[in-house]
Amino acid sequence: MEISRKLAILVFFGVPVIIGGGIVYAIFGGMVPVVVWEIFLLLLAGAIVSG
Repeated sequence: MEISRKLAILVFFGVPVIIGGGIVYAIFGGMVPVVVWEIFLLLLAGAIVSG
């Protein structure tokens, strides 16, 4: 997989981090669930990019 495609995947995962982080914060009212959400997306993006 070329570098441009890897970067596009990471940018694509940036949207759920920002939007999803706000939604998770609104639902749960704290930063811990937001951090868990962002770590989950980071691991998922890393798995896709490395694979």
